[in-house]
Amino acid sequence: MKRRLLPLLVLVAVACVAALAVAVLHFAPSFRTVRNMPPDDGVDTNTVCRARLVFAGDLMQHTTQIRAARTPDGTYDYAESFQYVKDIFHDADVAVLNFETTLTPREPYTGYPCFRSPVQIADALRDVGIDIAALANNHICDNGFAGISFTIDYLDSCGIASTGVFVDSAQHRERHPLRFEANGIRFALLNYTYGTNGMPVPSRAIVNLTDTATVAADLMQIDRRETDCVIVFFHWGDEYARRPNGGQRTLDSLCRRLGADVVIGSHSHTIQPFEEHFDADSAVRAVTVYSLGNLVSNQRWRYSDGGLIVTLDVEKETGGDRLSGIRLEALPVWVLLPGYRILPEQVADTISMSEQQRAMYSQFRTDAHRLLMGE
Repeated sequence: MKRRLLPLLVLVAVACVAALAVAVLHFAPSFRTVRNMPPDDGVDTNTVCRARLVFAGDLMQHTTQIRAARTPDGTYDYAESFQYVKDIFHDADVAVLNFETTLTPREPYTGYPCFRSPVQIADALRDVGIDIAALANNHICDNGFAGISFTIDYLDSCGIASTGVFVDSAQHRERHPLRFEANGIRFALLNYTYGTNGMPVPSRAIVNLTDTATVAADLMQIDRRETDCVIVFFHWGDEYARRPNGGQRTLDSLCRRLGADVVIGSHSHTIQPFEEHFDADSAVRAVTVYSLGNLVSNQRWRYSDGGLIVTLDVEKETGGDRLSGIRLEALPVWVLLPGYRILPEQVADTISMSEQQRAMYSQFRTDAHRLLMGE
């Protein structure tokens, strides 16, 4: 389990030179201590650093989800929604998701088309071990500057770092890219969105909008002598499309040419394929996941009633100047009502559900596996 520390209370020196090394996760301006990655059998832990990253898709808050979380005393409780996936997030060194709503301190709470959610959803993310919220998406301006400011502040109070959207230029300089370190591997995370649904970006606030020149300049400014792994998280593509469009492929190629190791996508509300990019030694040096789909939402139609949780095990030899490999695992998850429970396959295959729900789940499972197998 991860142990979260208050900002600016500690300074931690990171070492990856012995099996007893302490794993440290750093998000400016705070430090967080996380578990060490267990070594694979037969691998010398004195020469290899490993970090496990977990990425989850669109966390949405439609009105029916808010109602389902309301308790008899008028508060909100989202624990049921995450009960079957919390161990996946807790076991990660770094867990990241697309936070596709805004937080507000009081009612009225609203779903689509302008998302304003109770703070208890962020409390639930803290409790299940989410470390980073990617905020650059088309709904981040739904509640204006107040929504942006309160969302970032409340996530901060939960110990959840954020990037992609900022209250001012000072915060932009501090969190773009978002730099963190896990088990001796140094990361930089960039986050962009194609737009904000026509909502104007409030004055003072900064939303990272996708522009090829800006993305290229940002990537070129990252010093690879101080960064082992560069991650770009895009909100991009066509809604409900099951394949990436030309713009996604062009951006992905640009990012990899300029040194990105991991490209992750969201927005389509559907699973899209992933690609592994190999070097001459047949090692995976970079990965692209075009869309993670929905982590949790009220979209109940085919292809949008679930998504992927992707685990990346990143390795680097001590003293090496680049990653030695990335291992990707894609886990389909489906949302079951009531409770908007997020179900991994091993749970969904055995849990009790109605005949209609079983048919919906079976269709999702079949569709997901066919897509991931390249069919």
